[in-house]
Order: sequence, then C-alpha cells, then structure tokens
Amino acid sequence: MDKLLAIIKREYIQRVRSRMFVVWTILGPLMLVFFSVVPALVFGIKAGEPTRIAVIDQTGKMYDRVQAALTDESGIGDEGEAPESKAVKNINASPQDRMRRASRSMSGSYAIEPVNLDGRSIETVTAELNQRVLKNQLDGYLIIPRDVLTSGQISYHGRNTGDVVTMDQIRSRVAKAIRDQIIAEANVPQKVFADISKPVKMDPRRITETGTQRDSGAGFILVLIVGFLIYLMLITYGQVILGAVVEEKETRIAEVLFSSVRSFTLMMGKLIGVSLVALTQYGIWAIVFALFALYGVGMLASQGIPVELPQIPPSLVIYFIIFFLLGYFIYATIYALVGAMVTTTQEGGQVALPVIFLLMIGFYLSFAVMRSPNSSFAFWVSMVPFWSPITMMVRIVTQQPPFWEIALSIGIGIATVILLIWLAARVYRIGMLMYGKRASIPEVIRWVRQT
Repeated sequence: MDKLLAIIKREYIQRVRSRMFVVWTILGPLMLVFFSVVPALVFGIKAGEPTRIAVIDQTGKMYDRVQAALTDESGIGDEGEAPESKAVKNINASPQDRMRRASRSMSGSYAIEPVNLDGRSIETVTAELNQRVLKNQLDGYLIIPRDVLTSGQISYHGRNTGDVVTMDQIRSRVAKAIRDQIIAEANVPQKVFADISKPVKMDPRRITETGTQRDSGAGFILVLIVGFLIYLMLITYGQVILGAVVEEKETRIAEVLFSSVRSFTLMMGKLIGVSLVALTQYGIWAIVFALFALYGVGMLASQGIPVELPQIPPSLVIYFIIFFLLGYFIYATIYALVGAMVTTTQEGGQVALPVIFLLMIGFYLSFAVMRSPNSSFAFWVSMVPFWSPITMMVRIVTQQPPFWEIALSIGIGIATVILLIWLAARVYRIGMLMYGKRASIPEVIRWVRQT
C-alpha cells in the first residue's frame, strides 16, 4: 500500500505543479464564460445597414401587410404570443424555445419600398431592379404573385441569398402576412385565430410508487452531461494517461522499478494519480461554474425576475457521480492498456483513436434505450461496461429499472476496470523487453497467457 500511495503522490504532485496545469485551470472557466456570453452578444449585433428590399405586389392588396410584417421588431412570436418579460421567458423556457428565441435575436432590420408595374411587364421591372441590385442601390426584391393566397409561393431575388437567417426571416414574416390576409378575407376575427394558433403546453408527469412527479427533463440533461464529461476528459487526459504509462518505456527505467514494485501496483498508481489530477482540475471548474451560476441567479432575483430551477432527486445526483466516475475509469484503463502495448506516445495516439468511437456508440444506443427502457435490448446494452455509463443512466431517468440491475451494471463496470488494469500490467511488464515495434494483438494475447 505504501508503494501504491508513493506512486500516486508522485504522479499527482508532478502534474499539478506543472505550468500547463495552472494555465489550463485558469483558462478553462474563462473559455466557458467566453463561449457562453460572447455568442449571445454577437447574435445581438445588428451589423451594417438595414436590408433594402423592394416589393412587387401583383395582388394589389398585400404590400401593407408585408411591409408591416418585415419591419415589425416588437418580438412577437411565430405563434402569435404577446411579448412579455423576455428575461423570464428565456430563463424558464425549454431548450427548443431558447433556440427559437436565439434565432430571433439575430433578426436584422429591413427598409421596404413598393414597386408599381404601371402597365409595364414584369420582365421589364425585374430587369430594372436587377440593375439596382448590381449597383448596390438595393439588396434584393420580393415578387408576390397574384395567386399567392392559394399557392403560397413567393420569390426573392437578391445579391446575398446565402444568408440563411435572413432568408428564413423573410419567408416566415411574409408567411404571417399571407396568413393574416387569408383570415381577413374569410372574416375570421384576429383574436379567434390567435386563440386557435396558441401552442398547447404539455406538463409531463412520471408515475412512481410514491405518486406522480413533474419531469422537467433535467434528468436527461444529466445523461448528456455524463457522456460529454467522459468524452471531454478522454480528449484532455486520455493522452496524459497513455503518456504516463509509456514514460518509463521511453526512459528505460521500468526494469529498475519492477525490481521493487509489482507491475499491477505501478499501473494502478499511475492511473489513479493522473485521474486525480483530472478530477482536481474539473472539480475546480465545477466550483467556479457553480459560483458563476449562483451569482447570475442572485442578480436576477435582486431585479425581481423569478428563476425556476429544475428539480433533480438526490438519488439521481448520486447515480450521476457513480456512472461518471465508472465511465471515466473504464476508458482511462483502456488508454493505459494501449500505452502498455505501444513504445511511443505517437503510436499510442493512433491506436487509441477507436476508443472515442466506442464511446460514441453508447450515445447512439441511448436513443433506442430511451424509447423502450425496459426491453431486453435496453437491459443488455446497459450491462456492457463500455456503454453502461450512458445507457444505464438513460434507463434510470426514463423508467428506473430494479436496483439489482443498476447494481449489476456497476459491478460489471468495476470488474472491467480491475481486469483491464491487470491486463495492462501484464502486457506492460513483458512489453518492456520489446524494442523497435508495436506489439500485435496475437503477441499481446500470448503475453497475457504467460505466467
């Protein structure tokens, strides 16, 4: 035990004291804030002048509605919802609503002008407008045909049709103008139509043995966080673990170490030491993020803006921690095994690339598990240790399985970690005698069978 602790201490202190650890520990929260706040600020920037659009209204009755729809910046939603406190709606909105409102925040302004045919052909007018666009007197023009109320077809000609955001805004706003015109001609009161178009809100409630409880969707977000954190830690620390295992191979001092410490103890110490470094850094980031979130909530509360926090059961948080640690150590031991097989870090990076794909399979399987969490398929894929940190968490948040299934999945995962470390230790000890080339799979199997 003393030797194991000494190896862990050496691996941990050596890397925590490194300059890169300090730099990335500081840069991590700054990058998080940067990529959280800056995009919102950029989306809100209205760069350049208003988009200048000419409108050819062949119906003779649509221009006013189209002009009003395109220049309306009141923030009324597509479903006719009245604008209210945007801060409250953005905080308490679902992820889908937030995406829609983020798109609306990129809305540009428009300068609209009418174009009368005055007996001229449409070809003549469009030719003149094309020249104005080429001379930068217009950004584009919109043609509203006579049968637009029945066909629902319009056409836009402009210099920049690759701006998908502007194209979608023009389409949706003109569609609203057409819809309003159809309603007016059908003598349907606007309020009646607004009530008909009002979206239905569903309150999902899960039935449990203790009663019903509201499902805010926070559980599934935890599943995504588990998978994302495992992926992120593998990207940032997988190569570090691999490099720590290869380190003694490159310096050729492992023969000396093996004379005083077992290969299993050495491998376990390296894995735990580097993993503690990763957990330390991510723990600091988590604390900074929590403080930042609490500060934001406090600022909103001081302004009288209510914030609805998702309700997460304590048991779900415990499962989150267990399966996150389990998933990380499973994939970390795979990196350690790869490091035991190769002779250089560069070779290890190539061999370890499929490890990420193995994790991604768990993400794809989670969608099938989510639809039928109690099926035989869901049971077996949640027992596979490489996928269980994601698939079993999906089962827990959708329709929690019996406790023995959760315990069995955790037990298989722990056994897999121990087995992989044992394999890595055996391969590492014998592989130290190899020079010049990477071990092949048959050679590794032969090494494992040796006493």
